[in-house]
Amino acid sequence: MIRTKNGQALTQLILEIFRINGELLSAGNRMTKPFGLTSARWQVLGAIDEEGKALTVSQISRRMGLARQGVQRIINELNKIGLVKSMPNIDHKRAPLFSLSDKGEKTMAKINEAQAAWVNNLSDSLSAKQLDQSLDLLQSIRELSENLGH
Repeated sequence: MIRTKNGQALTQLILEIFRINGELLSAGNRMTKPFGLTSARWQVLGAIDEEGKALTVSQISRRMGLARQGVQRIINELNKIGLVKSMPNIDHKRAPLFSLSDKGEKTMAKINEAQAAWVNNLSDSLSAKQLDQSLDLLQSIRELSENLGH
């Protein structure tokens, strides 16, 4: 099948998203390296931090669009180095809840500070309208793709 004009344009956008994803992971690795972390670990910590409450591995996976097995491996690593703590889940005995430890909260505060400086600098060249339109478009594409997958 040949792509339509819109199909070709969306393909180019998807390829650019892949490229920007790689760049953002590299930038995240640079920001988190001083704290002994990677972008992948930061994503998992960030899901818990953003939610402001304890989450299961499955909940973290869904929120971040990551594979559950990968999140489980990362949670185990984060637990081992003391950045998260686990607690029993009264709703599901085999799916413990994970929250940031005191060390994890302090680490996330420092990373969030570094990220704020980075993102503020990056966003200086962009307008609020550009950002809002881009966010709306990306959310629409994600939702359409999710609906096609079901």
